[in-house]
Amino acid sequence: MIESIQNFAGSIPDWLQWAGIILVSAIPFIESYLGSVIGVAIGLHPVIAILMAIIGNVISMLAFVYGAGAIRDKARKDKDTEPSQKRQRLKRMFDRFGVPGVSLLGQTLLPSQITSMAMVGFGADRNAVTFWQIISIILWGVLAGVLATLGVELALR
Repeated sequence: MIESIQNFAGSIPDWLQWAGIILVSAIPFIESYLGSVIGVAIGLHPVIAILMAIIGNVISMLAFVYGAGAIRDKARKDKDTEPSQKRQRLKRMFDRFGVPGVSLLGQTLLPSQITSMAMVGFGADRNAVTFWQIISIILWGVLAGVLATLGVELALR
């Protein structure tokens, strides 16, 4: 799947590849960290690749966070359903670490779009979730982009 997404981004004309990275990074599980790696791998300048990956991930996450209100209202009506194991695990993380901890560590478990939506569903403040998710998206995107850049430079030597 990653290879086909990389081929998609690489097939876009050079002058428009930044937009492809924004689109790719908006996909859950691709996010800023894989989006920045794909951008670096197709030859974008690392700063552009990282920035576009962050922008795509943030836009997608914001849509999920601010769309979660309707889902939360519907979920409150269906209180009888048993939450999944991943949701229970995320809730335990949320109870233990709060919005900052889940935002920073949650991407190791689930995409930022899903963790942010879940936290809003748990009753967390949307603005706090948005703030900490943006911090997390930036940190993960920069970390992955820098590592990809170093890896590409090492491979070229």
